[in-house]
Amino acid sequence: MDLTLPFGAAGAPAVATLDDIAALNVLVNGAYRGEASRIGWTTEADFLDGQRIDELGLRELIVAEGSAVLVIREAQSILGCCHVSRIRADRAYIGMVSIEPSRQRHGLGGQLLLAAEHYVQSVFQARRLRMTVISLRAELIAWYESRGYQPTGERQPFPNDEPRFGIPKRRDLEFVVLEKTI
Repeated sequence: MDLTLPFGAAGAPAVATLDDIAALNVLVNGAYRGEASRIGWTTEADFLDGQRIDELGLRELIVAEGSAVLVIREAQSILGCCHVSRIRADRAYIGMVSIEPSRQRHGLGGQLLLAAEHYVQSVFQARRLRMTVISLRAELIAWYESRGYQPTGERQPFPNDEPRFGIPKRRDLEFVVLEKTI
């Protein structure tokens, strides 16, 4: 599957709709949390319980202006997704990068990142793409760095008291901020 195709082309990623919410909820939570996430390498199950997102949160991302959830489909299944949003005229944010755990390590994540970069350039006219990653995820941070994302030196606190985003198993969670010029 070549995801570097322009949006709208056959086989290219698509923008999620409200009809995708239930499937996205299963995908994202399964990729990040719980025992099912341990099949892949992006699990946060060792330091977070609970959900990564809920259906209300997904709905908010899908309907918000300057926001899109991009999806990779195979037949009727969603294999991967990410959320992109406009921060300001020249910057966008990418987050919630999720690949179905049994399909990780096959290049879909890298292809999804490229597709997201093309999307924010063409739709948002963004020149920089920003993300946050839990600081304990050294392997994941290194993976993003190998794709051109660099630490800015900024750190942001994890929302420890907001169970909507997960229940921390430790109190030292924080995000590092990465950016890439695209």
